[in-house]
Amino acid sequence: MTPPEALAKQAGKSPPAVSSCLEHLRKRADFLALNRARRQAMPGMLVQGRSRDDGSATIRVGFTCSKKVGNAVARNRAKRRLREVARLVLSEHGRPGWDYALIGRPGVTAERDFAALTDDLLRALERLHKKT
Repeated sequence: MTPPEALAKQAGKSPPAVSSCLEHLRKRADFLALNRARRQAMPGMLVQGRSRDDGSATIRVGFTCSKKVGNAVARNRAKRRLREVARLVLSEHGRPGWDYALIGRPGVTAERDFAALTDDLLRALERLHKKT
């Protein structure tokens, strides 16, 4: 079976939604640890970040949208947009060994201009990293 990255290169398309240097957060304990960490509110999302201090060079990211964001269709659309923004921005501007959580905002994340959403994440990362 051919890896998705190879298929994307063959077809001349963009790489898959999750970059090879990004891992997804899936465990509740990881999200709870991020909830105690630094946070930066932006118009399009809330970004939480923390250094793991475990010596690993991977960047881990999690996505969440509460039911306040809307029904399942609206929540999934918001999370798809957050995944794409993370793929574009975190691979270049995220710090190795850090965990990030991108939290969707009601009525904003799904409708906000994509360029503005990308800029929100860039500014949030700047402010989170400045505090260290």
